[in-house]
Amino acid sequence: MKEKIMKGVFLFAACASILAVGLICYFLLVNGIPGMAKIGVGKFLGGKIWRPNNDEFGILPMIVGSLYVTAGAIIFGVPIGILTSVFMAKYCPKTIYRPLKTAIELLSGIPSVVYGFFGLVVLVPFVRNVGRSLGLGGNGSSIFTASLLLGMMILPTIIGVTESAIRAVPAAYYEGALALGATHEGAVFKVVLPAAKSGVVAGVVLGIGRAIGETMAVIMVAGNQARLPNGIFRGIRTLTANIVLEMGYATDLHREALIATGVVLFVFILAINVSVSLLNRRGQNG
Repeated sequence: MKEKIMKGVFLFAACASILAVGLICYFLLVNGIPGMAKIGVGKFLGGKIWRPNNDEFGILPMIVGSLYVTAGAIIFGVPIGILTSVFMAKYCPKTIYRPLKTAIELLSGIPSVVYGFFGLVVLVPFVRNVGRSLGLGGNGSSIFTASLLLGMMILPTIIGVTESAIRAVPAAYYEGALALGATHEGAVFKVVLPAAKSGVVAGVVLGIGRAIGETMAVIMVAGNQARLPNGIFRGIRTLTANIVLEMGYATDLHREALIATGVVLFVFILAINVSVSLLNRRGQNG
């Protein structure tokens, strides 16, 4: 009887998760697609001007801004995250492992607004000075600043998942590589890390999801300028920032356009997850 009850509880929890995703999809499609149809799919996705007061709803600048910021976060965060996880799993002395692990877990618990304040007080002046010293201009609130900040924010996710994946690789892989004459570095980077590829990719995907969906910190350091960027030291507005900044007072077609922006963001996340799943499947079949 206990097993049947717990089976029902687990089934209910699984169905609740699926139902939540289904309700989100239904809400976005029902409320977003009509607005996109009224505006015109081409004008909505390819338009370069966002002026709600003039009924101009082009989100191309926000799409480009989200892609730039996410790509920058990947460039800064992914290599550091993977190398840090390798260090913690295979190189870190026991005396400093626990403090280092605690510090990384603390990073994951810091609220987004605190990261935003750090970026506003520290990173924005730093990037402003660097940009002016190089003759690139800008006021510090830019793609580069947002990329740096998001690269920091995705580190705990990538490190945690990647380290767990590396530790899950059987010890026989590492020992066999050493027995065949490989060095410690060769065994780690040529045998253990490739064997943990699926977990590493999962960590990177979760980090990308965190980066493309981040709102508060990006609002505080990205400049919030709804225009196509003409340099990494210029301000931009992301899809999430566009929704948050204007949803509070949006009505009618303006509100529908913002919900349609959420649909585009949802499609981005879905496309990333599907692409990674296909890559993992192809790698396993290969």
